[in-house]
Amino acid sequence: MSVPDKQQLGISPQLKPTNAPIVVKMSDVSKAYENGKIAVGDVNLDIRQGEFISFVGPSGCGKSTVFRMIAGLTRPSEGSIEVLGGTSLQARESNLVSFVFQDATLMPWSSVMDNVTLPLKLKGVPAKLRQLEGSKALELVGLQDYAKALPRQLSGGMKMRASIARALVAQPKLLLMDEPFGALDEMTRQTLQEELLTIWQREKDMTVLFVTHNVFEAVYLSTRIAVMTPSPGGISQLVDVPFSYPRQEEFRATADFGDYVRQVSTALHGTDRRAL
Repeated sequence: MSVPDKQQLGISPQLKPTNAPIVVKMSDVSKAYENGKIAVGDVNLDIRQGEFISFVGPSGCGKSTVFRMIAGLTRPSEGSIEVLGGTSLQARESNLVSFVFQDATLMPWSSVMDNVTLPLKLKGVPAKLRQLEGSKALELVGLQDYAKALPRQLSGGMKMRASIARALVAQPKLLLMDEPFGALDEMTRQTLQEELLTIWQREKDMTVLFVTHNVFEAVYLSTRIAVMTPSPGGISQLVDVPFSYPRQEEFRATADFGDYVRQVSTALHGTDRRAL
């Protein structure tokens, strides 16, 4: 079977949203713990509305720490982080930022609908409106027929869909995803990658930040890839992935895809031979 060419795939250079508002601004950000370990050192990064940026790097390089600081779950030791025009904590408390972890962390005793609408319940949203917004979120991830199911009745991929729906139900402007597909089999992982891109494109002003150890996943999903150094973590290189969306399955078979996988892999090898 011949590999489709770029025109057949709709693969074309995509301009970065240089005129879009800055969603996250990290200026000279460092994070040191009480034991003296420096987890993150001197990170400077501007992230614009509508970007999909993946963070890759060796284990322990501070990727999750960067995410926790952006989400307002921990404070930087030095430097500043501005999120959506305010502090990280203000953005999180305003439900402008949502977080998806590798573990779906669903409450086993609650239905899928109750799990998904928990953020709205905590905000005091009336039950009728919670149900309406929960139904919309479940439809986005293809779980509309499982609203009454319990988590134990779901597959691993379905649990992750429920976790993503819970993150989307409050209509965040910034979605942080920390290795959400790491525990899934390859077929399920690729399916969810495609579904995530569909959701991201549908929510036109939503920005996604994504942690992964999988270079193939990073290249397939991202507009840019931040390659991080070993601890103390910093950004050694920002790699543009200048191809338009939607990126169909055939994109993985193109020479361009392979070239960018090699470029990111080379950058990782330059930071730490254990990165891959």
